Amino acid sequence: MQVKLKYGTDGLVINYPETPNFQGVLYPEQVATLENPQAVLQQSLLQPIESEPLQKIARGRKDAVIVISDITRPVPNRLLLPEILRQLETAGLGAEQVTILIATGIHRPNEGEELVQLVGREIAENYRVINHFSKNHEDMVLVGEIGDGVPAYVNKHYVQADLKILTGFIEPHMWAGFSGGRKSILPGISSAQTLEFMHGPEMVAHPKTVYGVLDGNPFHEAGLEIMAKAGADFVVNVTLDTDKQVTGIFCGDPVKAHLEGVEFLSRHCMKALDRPLDFVVTTNSGAPLDCNLYQSSKGLSGVMGATREGGVILMASECPEGFGSDEYREVFNHATSPQAFIDKIMNKEFFVLDQWCAQETYQVRLKNEIWLYTDGLDAATLEQFHFRAVENVETAINELLERFGNDARWAIVPDGPMLILRVT
Repeated sequence: MQVKLKYGTDGLVINYPETPNFQGVLYPEQVATLENPQAVLQQSLLQPIESEPLQKIARGRKDAVIVISDITRPVPNRLLLPEILRQLETAGLGAEQVTILIATGIHRPNEGEELVQLVGREIAENYRVINHFSKNHEDMVLVGEIGDGVPAYVNKHYVQADLKILTGFIEPHMWAGFSGGRKSILPGISSAQTLEFMHGPEMVAHPKTVYGVLDGNPFHEAGLEIMAKAGADFVVNVTLDTDKQVTGIFCGDPVKAHLEGVEFLSRHCMKALDRPLDFVVTTNSGAPLDCNLYQSSKGLSGVMGATREGGVILMASECPEGFGSDEYREVFNHATSPQAFIDKIMNKEFFVLDQWCAQETYQVRLKNEIWLYTDGLDAATLEQFHFRAVENVETAINELLERFGNDARWAIVPDGPMLILRVT
């Protein structure tokens, strides 16, 4: 049998055997794409969820900031931004009164042709489009405290704007439960200082900071808290299928519209199995998400809930940017072993920006071996940091069947964290 895994921009076609306990090629439940997403967007802006129409809200405001996701997220900005900007212009806010703020979190900035790719040339050339830099303290404003007295610093361009609009897309998220909504602010446009708390070892290790959970999730609750303090007037969130086509548009109240989108998405992005898997083949959903090892923790976490202790996760993730940052590469120097890394991080023996995804990765690694097929990192480096380097996915599957036997329970998840696996 043959299947195409999401890998980079082109995908990776593999052949695989159908053994007696093969649980199948598992995809998110198919949802119809919108035939005319622009028309749906226009209607949703005019008749939003639990909110006045955007145009009415914008009338009389002196300026506006629109927060967008960075290049690592497949948000259809070229669909959303022109219509949002048209509504603002109709309400009296011209290009000189609008700032588009890229919610980079702690990621690198999107500049030059990458910025053009993100928003389109016409918008890039006619609007003020700026990146958020989480380490530039002079760009931050204290909006209050979250958690146990943690200072909440948010980008000043957003906080000081008269009209605040959040955009993004809703997908399962390994800590926030689901992305979208409040996550545009935290971590999107918050300071590195605040993110130390949000991505601290206790937060990452919390049993409720997992895919698909909002109730009792401290990451989600902190996001709502900081959004209330920083303010948010309107949200435009979308849901996408595995081909990055729009399946739903949710505009309106930043809390209620987001929750409606989550409810819609959760009906088809979670799958329960009756017993754990011996091994699973997965991805990090292809480009742009499989751009580096930092992001690849998401695909690992997405299937860990369905594997048995001592099982194996075989992942294909292109990682053209390697680790993702020099800081993330530095984190791995502390990984003399997976357990030693977790012990050090929980004891707070060090703190390095980006350590949180390494913590997530090694939490997975304590339960399962991680076999990685990638073009972005050499085998020696992978082996040094306790991954198993894979030269060929098909060969690796056969090797795993030899290890666990022909009756092994296993599955293939071509779209990675677009489908979250659990055991009932």
